[in-house]
Amino acid sequence: MKNIILIGMPGTGKSTVGHALAEQLHYDFVDLDDLIVEAAGKTLPQILRTEGLERFLEIERQVGLDLNRENTIVATGGSMVLSGDAMDHLRENGITVWLETPLSRIAERMPEDLTDRGIAAPPGVTLQEVYTQRRPLYAKYADIIVVSQNGGDDTAHAVEEVMSLVGMSL
Repeated sequence: MKNIILIGMPGTGKSTVGHALAEQLHYDFVDLDDLIVEAAGKTLPQILRTEGLERFLEIERQVGLDLNRENTIVATGGSMVLSGDAMDHLRENGITVWLETPLSRIAERMPEDLTDRGIAAPPGVTLQEVYTQRRPLYAKYADIIVVSQNGGDDTAHAVEEVMSLVGMSL
């Protein structure tokens, strides 16, 4: 079976939904942010602060290009959609699901300094600007869109909806 690739803004529940999906489907789970940290030997905020945005995006792109898995739920970083060739590679053996969450809901979960959350954005850029830039890319790469409010019962609902839309049932 193909992988399920979860895309969306930071704070939309990609990791939470991904873990739950993996458990339901008996799939492996991988969070690409963890692979970025492993590759760089630094946290996401540390990479952004010490090596800069471009280097962060290079590492993220390479992690996406190097991933070769089957039967895996893949939670991407919110900025993976900025690397077209990596997204194309991930989609070769995967169904891409955009966990779409309203900006107001995402904003509740974000610190004022986006770098503190490891969000790949130039200094001084607002969450609104990041959202505006990435939204068309999420739409471009999404095979399926699942509206997610990210909280409590919503995780179970998102898992159920993803499974239903990818042709699987509980």
